[in-house]
Amino acid sequence: MSNSSRRFYLVPYLAWIVLFVVAPIVLVAYYSFFDVEGHFTLGNYAKFFTPVYMRMTLSSFWYAFLITAISLLAAYPAAYLLTRTKHKQLWLLLIILPSWINLLLKAYAFIGLFGTYGLTNSLLEAIGIGKQQILFTDFSFVFVSVYIFIPFMILPIFNALEEMNPTLVYAARDLGASAWTTFRRVIFPLTVSGVKSGCMAVFIPALSLFMITRLIAGNRVITLGTAIEQHFLVTQDWGMGATIAVFLILAMAAMMLLTGNRKRGAVNARKK
Repeated sequence: MSNSSRRFYLVPYLAWIVLFVVAPIVLVAYYSFFDVEGHFTLGNYAKFFTPVYMRMTLSSFWYAFLITAISLLAAYPAAYLLTRTKHKQLWLLLIILPSWINLLLKAYAFIGLFGTYGLTNSLLEAIGIGKQQILFTDFSFVFVSVYIFIPFMILPIFNALEEMNPTLVYAARDLGASAWTTFRRVIFPLTVSGVKSGCMAVFIPALSLFMITRLIAGNRVITLGTAIEQHFLVTQDWGMGATIAVFLILAMAAMMLLTGNRKRGAVNARKK
């Protein structure tokens, strides 16, 4: 294929990137320099570094980390078991299938399950524990978030485990390594790329959650995503909402660059 043909086929891709990635980011950055009245200002950036928004930022990162960590702890054993079972593709499809359902529908389903008269409280009452306040708590927020994001953690780990050479595991066991040592020294290092991909696929969207915080946590959990929604839809302070979005974009880009550099370093090390 000639260079001119390659450039021609790149046009749709570049047009998509410019229209739906670059242009929205530039527009968000542009609005961040204006106040409610439409005057140019740098006050939005100064306001972001006040204690209120700093606490909100720390809260967002903490919940994103918690959701990612719990998803990883549940997803890795699940992915490992999937590679050892029959009809693994069917089981993987059943795990991924809920991700095809609309997020709003899943949120309302959990409202019904965790509500005062929902199935969960009915079971608790039947076994003698009694009704509990499950909805509008940190627990319900983290639980529902993990449920929503866990397929995106399982899939890359499953792929990494499938690509791993099983003879390396057999060799470690033949040389006397225990199951834990084999996992720690052989399996996990060979699948760490899948773990990184899964963590990024969960952490980045979890950092900007807003619908789940409103419907499941009842606004008891305040994140940067919630603040953006409030500024754009309630207070109409688009400048402040755009400023928060700029910092979220920068944080996500920094994490992606750090992960990408490590991957490139690993590839270069292998070549050497």
